[in-house]
Amino acid sequence: MLLKTNRAVFGQILVCSGCCCGRTDKGKPSIPVEWLKKSWKEAGLKKSIQLTISGCLGPCDLANVVCILTATEQIWLGGLTEHDQYEALLEWGKSSAEAGSLLELPARFQDHILQRFSCAQEVR
Repeated sequence: MLLKTNRAVFGQILVCSGCCCGRTDKGKPSIPVEWLKKSWKEAGLKKSIQLTISGCLGPCDLANVVCILTATEQIWLGGLTEHDQYEALLEWGKSSAEAGSLLELPARFQDHILQRFSCAQEVR
């Protein structure tokens, strides 16, 4: 039996806030977690694009990491260091919600896309 949720979301954004990401005490750039949660809620996005502030997602050498999940793909971003990058994620979320589906990520994130796994291996 396949479980199905009643929520009609078309994406989820995972923002790492774990062992390294956002840890200014370790010399890493900050993450505007409270601003992001508040802004996401105020924009009414959680019904279409869920925001999850997560523990460690890895890869820790590319702090700050974000993973965008859809029904068909995962997009991993690393090295987000500026508040305006999180603002751009919020604006992209708003535009996507208005469009009724996830839009293409803004070009400004192209240099932050990372290949999360080095090779595809069969799980045994």
